[in-house]
Amino acid sequence: MTHKTSNAVDPFAHLHDENYDAPYVHPRCKARDMVTMAGRQTVSLNGDWRFTLDLFDEGLRQKWFAQPPMPVNQWRVPRDYDESDAQTLSVPSVWSLAKPEWTYFEGGGWYSRSIHHEEHDQRVFLRIGAANYEARIFLNGHFLASHQGGSTPFFVELTPHLQAGDNRLQINVDNRRRPERVPMHHFDWFNDGGIYRDIELVLLPRTFIKDFSLSLVPDGTLSTLHCTVTLSDHDNGTAVLVIPELSLTQDITIAGGQGKVEFSVPLRLWSPEDPHLYECRISFGSDTVTDRIGFREIRREGTTLLLNGKPLYLRGVCVHEDDVRLGKVSTIEDVTRRYQDAKRLGCNALRLAHYPHHEHAAKLADEMGLMLWEEVPVYWAIQFDNEATYQDAHNQLEEMMTRDRNRASVIIWGVGNENADTDARYSFMRRLADHAKSFDPTRLVGAACLINREQFRIEDRLADHLDIIGLNEYFGWYEEGFEGLRQLLANSKPDRPVLISEVGADALAGHHGPDSELFTEERQAWVFENQIEAIRNIDWICGFFPWLLYDFRSPRRQTSIQNGINRKGLIAEDKRTQKLAFEVIAGFYRQIGNEA
Repeated sequence: MTHKTSNAVDPFAHLHDENYDAPYVHPRCKARDMVTMAGRQTVSLNGDWRFTLDLFDEGLRQKWFAQPPMPVNQWRVPRDYDESDAQTLSVPSVWSLAKPEWTYFEGGGWYSRSIHHEEHDQRVFLRIGAANYEARIFLNGHFLASHQGGSTPFFVELTPHLQAGDNRLQINVDNRRRPERVPMHHFDWFNDGGIYRDIELVLLPRTFIKDFSLSLVPDGTLSTLHCTVTLSDHDNGTAVLVIPELSLTQDITIAGGQGKVEFSVPLRLWSPEDPHLYECRISFGSDTVTDRIGFREIRREGTTLLLNGKPLYLRGVCVHEDDVRLGKVSTIEDVTRRYQDAKRLGCNALRLAHYPHHEHAAKLADEMGLMLWEEVPVYWAIQFDNEATYQDAHNQLEEMMTRDRNRASVIIWGVGNENADTDARYSFMRRLADHAKSFDPTRLVGAACLINREQFRIEDRLADHLDIIGLNEYFGWYEEGFEGLRQLLANSKPDRPVLISEVGADALAGHHGPDSELFTEERQAWVFENQIEAIRNIDWICGFFPWLLYDFRSPRRQTSIQNGINRKGLIAEDKRTQKLAFEVIAGFYRQIGNEA
């Protein structure tokens, strides 16, 4: 008897396949795929997208992307995904705030919409400003690429895959907290999910300027500019840099798609007091990029910070990218208010904790004259012995640096926060710090460090690879009294600048009482008064960054007073109600400004 082999697909195979996500990892979008956005022509894809939550990853298991959208009455077999009748979710936004029942959802979400394409001689890239945490891109039923990292932009070229007319674009986003991710599953802010920054199509010529940098060489002359240009292809020729205000036209020889040049020119330097920006234009072939760039030198000599050759004290504050109405979505209006409040406080600097913020944060800081410490979320107990985790952190760092390399306001690249000094951590963060220095020698590299508890002093093996040492300390709050702080300062003799990178205490706005009572505004103010008294005359401390400007959402904070909010802000989560400690810091910064 002859047995026939069936070609029928097993409809139940996906139920037993625990390797279902393996085909949707590579290629992975990385920093090498980024494209400069300076003056680019774009088509916004912001707005309402069809959206479906997917707790069990059925979209990948069942290949929802391969199912053509159609109404239920046209289905031949049942489905678990009805794209034609899906609810909508606005982009950019976070699903955590879309519905009360979605507040703490962690899993997958499927975005879908149609994009129209007409044949032309341009290349088309999809740019997503940020999606938390892992994203997978599908076009017309085909997987194109994935991306890891919840706070940095990524690019996918669509050109070879677009068809004339309408195209079905689907994006799967997964915000699960996992121990191997960066940050890991344990952190102190809200785990929003979704595409929460702008999404757009970028239209480019066949050969285009992929990346460029233009900066002041930190050689002390304050007049030497360095420019690099990278093309999309290995072309040869000449790029032209034009800075009209300087009456400058500078040729840049391109060989194999790369070019660089150095030259001297008299400059009006960027500083908080005079945040001057030059209109700059670079052209090659049919492509031109334009940007407004400031030129400044930031460096250290021993324990002194120098901006444009002059001693610098960073009057700072830390800030999260968080809003009770918008979540992690960051609008121009919100950043403007943030910076205006920081200036009212007397700040000349902000630490953007604990991940790359929206790119318009650095652009606006350029305009308003504020210096920035930007960092990647190598936070607490990252899997330092996991090479895949390191590669994720390395890529996030490089994506952040590539995006903001031409922003004068960014003076510090941060490579980590509050990590115990183990051998695995030392190796992991040393590699990150060394890469940051190699990639961008025009900025300082720092990390927010813990102290040597045995010797009770500022000491970290990583310091040899840093330009500045960040000190997170909470004497008067998590550690009772201030004798420990005085002992720590007396025992420490750092050979490079130290910034108090975090310091503070929780206070519920409007809650008053004696300064001995926790969570009162008086206690928070008392903590800062004592902190300032202890550190104000320590010459190797070159900056002070209170934790932090605004209260922010953190579900691990579950006392009746905190109620899911980290209340260490100088201003409440409504971003209007100012606490007593605000004026304590403002008074300190006024004194520093007068002394300078």
